[in-house]
Amino acid sequence: MKLSVGAWLVWAAVAFFLVNVFALVVSVVVNSFSTQWFGTWWPSGLTTMWYSTAWREMNLLDTLLVTLQVSVAVVVLSVLIGVPAAYALARRSFPGKQLVNVLFLLPILMPPMTYGIPLATVLYKFDLAGSMTGVILANLVPSVPFVVLTMTPFIEQIDPKIEAAARMCGARTTAVFGRVLAPLLVPGILAASILVLVRTVGMFELTFLTAGPGSQTLVVSLYEAMFSAGIRAQQSVDAMAVIYTGSMALLLVVALRFVNPTQLVTRLKEPV
Repeated sequence: MKLSVGAWLVWAAVAFFLVNVFALVVSVVVNSFSTQWFGTWWPSGLTTMWYSTAWREMNLLDTLLVTLQVSVAVVVLSVLIGVPAAYALARRSFPGKQLVNVLFLLPILMPPMTYGIPLATVLYKFDLAGSMTGVILANLVPSVPFVVLTMTPFIEQIDPKIEAAARMCGARTTAVFGRVLAPLLVPGILAASILVLVRTVGMFELTFLTAGPGSQTLVVSLYEAMFSAGIRAQQSVDAMAVIYTGSMALLLVVALRFVNPTQLVTRLKEPV
């Protein structure tokens, strides 16, 4: 199959972009191991010293613990709030349902900074910003809609006749949810949880606006290390960046292991 000139140009542009991204990542990784790298194609020496320096000087252990605590709290609260809301949207018809769907879409489609500043202002007014509670509340704003929009297709793919059959056999609402729906929803809940975890770890804007000295996640600490006052070796900052990128890549691999993209598509309505 012969490609046109336009197709060749598109593929050339894509290849140029990928090569530049790959070169950028490799340069950061190599610099994090270099003893000195200036004006040459390869560092004069390699060392792992900068990783221990970054771990010690930037309190990476405490930062990772804060990141873990915030992420787990956001995932748990998002699932507890989002799954019932997704069930209501998937199974019930009520006035204003389309408006509710649009409202759930807004925090995902809008840039976080547009609503992050007013949200941070409100949290500061109630003395919640600057603490881990404020960071968790801020991250719930886009995370709950994300769970709702992820879980709704999963619930729609479950035949309502299964629930009706369980009720006809005498099962109560709690038994229907606990013994019938819950096992079927486990893959969807797991997928939504992992996706929210990845999103929370990588969320910079909302966390930066609401975090304090003891509630900064890894991405905010990386920004502070790069742009705050003081003199830091670029290699130690790059080492911290490699740690952050590696953790994000690991989360993405886990997410792709459990998330089936075909399940994120709303089930087609059967013709009457």
